[in-house]
Amino acid sequence: MEAITVTKTKSKSKKQRKDYIIMDKNTKAIVFGYQQRAIQRMLDFDYICRREEQSVVAIVNPTREGTHKCFWGTKEILIPMYRTLGGAAKMYPEADFMVNFASFRSAYATSKEALESKTIRSVAIIAEGIPERRTKELIKIAKENNKWIIGPATVGGIAAGGFRIGNTAGMLDNIIASKLHRAGSVAYVSKSGGLSNELNNIIARNTDGIFEGVAIGGDTYPGSTFIEHIMRYEANPDIKMIVLLGEVGGTDEYVVVDALKSGKIKKPIVAWCIGTCSKVFPAEVQFGHAGARAGAERETSDAKNKALKDAGAVVPKHFDDFDKEIKKTFDKLVKSGKHKPIPDVEPPTIPLDYAVALKQGVIRKPAQFISTISDDRGEELRYCGVKISKIFEEEWGLGGVIGLLWFKKKLPKWAAGFLERVVLLTADHGPAVSGAHNSIVAARAGKDLISSLVSGLLTIGPRFGGAVQGSADHFTQYLYKGETPAFMVKEMKSKNVNIQGIGHRIKSVTNPDVRVTLMIDYAKKNFPKTETLDYALEVEKLTTSKRNNLILNVDGCIGVLCCDMLRGIGYSRDEVREVVDLGILNALFVLGRSIGFMGHIMDQKRMKSGLYRHPWDDINYMMPDKPEKVK
Repeated sequence: MEAITVTKTKSKSKKQRKDYIIMDKNTKAIVFGYQQRAIQRMLDFDYICRREEQSVVAIVNPTREGTHKCFWGTKEILIPMYRTLGGAAKMYPEADFMVNFASFRSAYATSKEALESKTIRSVAIIAEGIPERRTKELIKIAKENNKWIIGPATVGGIAAGGFRIGNTAGMLDNIIASKLHRAGSVAYVSKSGGLSNELNNIIARNTDGIFEGVAIGGDTYPGSTFIEHIMRYEANPDIKMIVLLGEVGGTDEYVVVDALKSGKIKKPIVAWCIGTCSKVFPAEVQFGHAGARAGAERETSDAKNKALKDAGAVVPKHFDDFDKEIKKTFDKLVKSGKHKPIPDVEPPTIPLDYAVALKQGVIRKPAQFISTISDDRGEELRYCGVKISKIFEEEWGLGGVIGLLWFKKKLPKWAAGFLERVVLLTADHGPAVSGAHNSIVAARAGKDLISSLVSGLLTIGPRFGGAVQGSADHFTQYLYKGETPAFMVKEMKSKNVNIQGIGHRIKSVTNPDVRVTLMIDYAKKNFPKTETLDYALEVEKLTTSKRNNLILNVDGCIGVLCCDMLRGIGYSRDEVREVVDLGILNALFVLGRSIGFMGHIMDQKRMKSGLYRHPWDDINYMMPDKPEKVK
């Protein structure tokens, strides 16, 4: 998918809006706080509303700067992140809205900075628990600067078909079911964010839908009030009807009552104050919100519902009839000819996020990788189906783990013991061999442990450690074909090919390699069958009769015993050849020798050895007196 960066618009000037509009399809926002899900939900809402540009233009993340990758429809985009609000506002002066996800500890300071800025006009404060004194200060600053606050303690608000504050209105399927992807003609204001979701649904089912909805928050001193939003709705010609959902506690609803009585509110308004059940309790009750507590009879829901009804608002007898009264009021408005219902619009399809779709089982995707040996997705890491805790509880050991990860089998003790012996016997062979030498030289050159280790490992091949693979290949070829050891020696000689795993620079029949003796003794005592080893030892008799250092060496012994181990755990000869043909048997030598290489690297670093330079007296300089002339 193509990734692009959200860039500044060509014109830095904001599109002119009426005073009664605080959010619409042109609103650009800065999100304070790295709320990845909320940001994606805002962008998804933009997309189904068919906005031309995304609403979130920048993110303020005090812990780091850079970019945040998210989706605009099916396309991946990058939204810039800044450490400070000032930095974001400077780069995006067209952003006049801030969605503030700061915690209650920092929400005051960050909101204050936004309200005092030149470019931000509205701030939605999501946090709960901001001290009332601090909230009053923010309200004063907002009024002095002709700015808006939604919250604190709010889910936010939504301009249908235009702009969504954070997580307002929930999941996309709920938004589409509530027709919020396009503007309707009804506006509402409530205290409760949770109940605003219910209002979205109720209004969508009984009218042509929401134009705008705001949850002012449940604190005693909200940043903006019922009447302030209702008067915005009254002034907006696109809004034909108003819904108010108040609650027990406070007296803000009486300001609406006064406006109704004085004729300031002319549009139909359906109202209800929840919490009428408070009268059945023997004492004063504190409901969920900080302001939801009646300190006097005047603050009870019953008193406020009666006052609203007496002033001219449509007030149902019970909340159960709220939807019916909304429908009646809307139908009356349409019947009068004052409003023509807005038709539904089919929203574009938002692709499901891959993780969500996979969880729901609605997609299938061919895997690029297949792992049949381990799984780290559950509560506990598993090797070939065995929980890691069980491996330690039952003391599977290194050999057992190798069996699980390399051969996908629970090896018998003799097989696991063999693998562990191979690792121990091949761990090191002194500093002079090529692998250790290269690791030492790299370490003395100042390279890190991994680089130095790789320098040594890269020398493993046909002439150093590679005989593990080669011997398994050579001996099984002739053994499995039924050829005699004599035939093998004769044919290999006729082809002028050395038998892999035969021969040692120092060791001989009279000076045997103890490592080989240890492995042969172990195999003879523990392996169910040693057919490949026996065959190799017969070959050794023939080769040592010609020269006594043409013995089965440690690499060759490991190679043939690996084949016998596989036969002993149930592999057929054909299956053994499949493993050999994979070219992976050198893994045992690599695993063991890595231990020694790392030891040499640590040894050199402990001694703080200087850069290695090969001595001149160990180099035979055979340069000619002059170069050969080209004829």
